[in-house]
Amino acid sequence: MIQRAPAVTSCCPPPRDQADLRPVEGDEAEVELASLAKALSHPARVRIVRILLRKDACVCGDLVDELPLAQSTVSQHLKVLKGAGLIRGEVDGPRVCYCIEPHALRRLRALVGALS
Repeated sequence: MIQRAPAVTSCCPPPRDQADLRPVEGDEAEVELASLAKALSHPARVRIVRILLRKDACVCGDLVDELPLAQSTVSQHLKVLKGAGLIRGEVDGPRVCYCIEPHALRRLRALVGALS
């Protein structure tokens, strides 16, 4: 019997089981939260994160199709999100595939949760 590889490959990192024990308050945490918030401060970047979360897989060219933006604009937004560590990008031939960095998203939730 021939086994076939899954149709959708994922560049997404495996989930980390280790707890993030860094403090959620203090100077470093405030700088980190501000950086993550700044990366999400544009509606297009929030939409990109939502698309990547919904797909739960590596997304290559589909993002431009789902956004009313030019390829170059989408690329700029992806660069900001990747620079903040919220997404990961891996080269797949002539294109780059993107997915959520789950560790960063959990950290963002913890930092925002500490505000209340």
